[in-house]
Amino acid sequence: MTITTLLVANRGEIACRIFRTCRDLGITTVAVYSDADADALHVREADLAVRLPGAAPADTYLRGDLVVAAARAAGADAVHPGYGFLSENAAFAAAVQETGLVWVGPPVKAIELMASKTRAKELMAGAGVPLLAPVDPATAGEDDLPLLLKAASGGGGRGMRIVRELASLPGELLAAAAEAASAFGDGEVFAEPYVEHGRHVEVQVMADAHDTVWALGTRDCSLQRRHQKVIEEAPAPGLDEALLTRLHEAAVAAARAVDYRGAGTVEFLVSAEGRPYFLEMNTRLQVEHPVTEAVFGLDLVALQLRVAEGEPLPAPEPPQPSGHAVEARLYAEDPGRDWQPQTGALLTLEVPEGPGLRLDTGYTGGDTIGVHYDPMIAKVIAHAPTRTEAVRLLARALERARIHGPVTNRDLLVRSLRHPDFAAARLDTGFYDRHLADLTAPAAGRDPSTAALAATLAEAVRGPEAVRGAEAVRGPEAVRGAEAVRPTRPAAPAPARFGAWRNVPSQSQRKRYRSEPDGTEHEVAYRTPRTGIPEPYETPGTRVLTATPGHVTLEVNGVTRHFAIATHADRVHVDAADASYTFTALPRFTDPATHTAPGSLLAPMPGTVVRLAEGLAAGGTVEAGQPLIWLEAMKMEHRILAPASGTLTALHAAPGHQVEVGALLAVVQEDPAATTPVPRPVPEETV
Repeated sequence: MTITTLLVANRGEIACRIFRTCRDLGITTVAVYSDADADALHVREADLAVRLPGAAPADTYLRGDLVVAAARAAGADAVHPGYGFLSENAAFAAAVQETGLVWVGPPVKAIELMASKTRAKELMAGAGVPLLAPVDPATAGEDDLPLLLKAASGGGGRGMRIVRELASLPGELLAAAAEAASAFGDGEVFAEPYVEHGRHVEVQVMADAHDTVWALGTRDCSLQRRHQKVIEEAPAPGLDEALLTRLHEAAVAAARAVDYRGAGTVEFLVSAEGRPYFLEMNTRLQVEHPVTEAVFGLDLVALQLRVAEGEPLPAPEPPQPSGHAVEARLYAEDPGRDWQPQTGALLTLEVPEGPGLRLDTGYTGGDTIGVHYDPMIAKVIAHAPTRTEAVRLLARALERARIHGPVTNRDLLVRSLRHPDFAAARLDTGFYDRHLADLTAPAAGRDPSTAALAATLAEAVRGPEAVRGAEAVRGPEAVRGAEAVRPTRPAAPAPARFGAWRNVPSQSQRKRYRSEPDGTEHEVAYRTPRTGIPEPYETPGTRVLTATPGHVTLEVNGVTRHFAIATHADRVHVDAADASYTFTALPRFTDPATHTAPGSLLAPMPGTVVRLAEGLAAGGTVEAGQPLIWLEAMKMEHRILAPASGTLTALHAAPGHQVEVGALLAVVQEDPAATTPVPRPVPEETV
């Protein structure tokens, strides 16, 4: 059957990516969207769109009946599930096919067999795929530690716990089972040995209905935070030929064991000694599939569609790989604050274009990042002849990107790519456990003071003391390297009077900023003489070359530096050649009313209160570090902890409440006799 109209049962970046291939193939595209996504990029890019009433995933993208009805209403003849949501739901795949639609995915039976990790491991053992021996938690001893508890259904870190002490095993089992039941509707949890310093290596497979199975190289996805991937690359570096052969053979055996069709990924844990162990098979397209596409010169979505139409793969063997590719996931989150997800308007998203670079995203500048879905903004991919070149290209592209709005992990990505361990391919899943503090510490070479000066000068040009119509300073052309234009001398402006003091532009002025997200304050002194050109004051070695509201060029100790300035309300974004800065403009005088009572627990982000500690009520006593409130936002669950031992004097949170960032949830009055250190809110693993 030839597919003419395809509905993508997903949202955001993956929907946009599938639509791109559909446009190349002449296939009409259909989007589905929740109320929260009414103006999302994937809706704007689709030929047709069908609303799924509601905002929460459970009411929209996880409602298979609504998605099938949408496909029929739009006249689609096929459904592509993307990844996440219903992509590995066998009942949904069956419902699509029962309706007479083409399912762009593996057979229902294959999904069912791989849906449970415990059943999948039993099947893989029969196929000769290497496995970790399971451990019965009821009989586990000291010699079995450390253990990894995992949910039998689902993934993404939910229901996953590392146990290093036997005494904590019963409690962690209960917590993992409860989390798994909440996330996946299945509380089954199993245990296996936890491999210290293991690498996450996976093999992309592609299979057709004509007995052809391709093993498309390897990917390394070891850099993870809370069991979710951050940086991925292909091929996995540093694997010898014997190990590569074993991985490819095991992946093909896994695919053949379930009579697989389409794109799938067989994931392995490779120990420090080089022994591979089967983890799971993802019966769908992976987030990191672009690195495989780059190395093999393939469009995996096009191949999925080809196989779904019943056609064979183009050849018995895959094409030869070429070069190296690296992908970085750009998240709206703050790695320095327990990976807290961030929301709000994404004011600017500009990633450099060029040979070897690719951007996959579900957002453009002006979109809003909400609380209901994953915080991933985009994936940036670089492909080059060697790993060193690909890593360098990706790091520089991220560094030069203009990203204004919520805090992101961009700086962490750049510093990770340039870390000596990453450069030397010393990779394992504990990378961020070891290096996060260093990677989020203030970076050497950054110069926020000069960036704040550039922001101040741009504001001074924009303000009433500048004569914009007379071109008091050179235009953007000069910033881009054009010949200097001699500024025109305007008439001296009259001083503005406020109360009992005068604001005389020719005298020194001061501007205060707070760096985001670290909170460091900067004070800049400047003056605007009769020439109308603002200049730094008390900043020796710095000279203004050009200044406009959007661009400032400074000579700093003999080095010319360019700054792009964008102002949104009280936020100022400054992009330099080697770093980007975000400042909040502070009032000249502080407001004494902006204080909260000691012991106040404030919502760290907008979200939903999902539960409270058992028996929690105003008047009760709490212990420092005790989890009191669970807040969920962007598929992440945060525990709000008691800041000190004492009495809960107020409780404003209740399950189901929607709260904004900074909302007062509760107040703890500290017991003066307590000396326990104050903890911070702790995020749980993400879906």
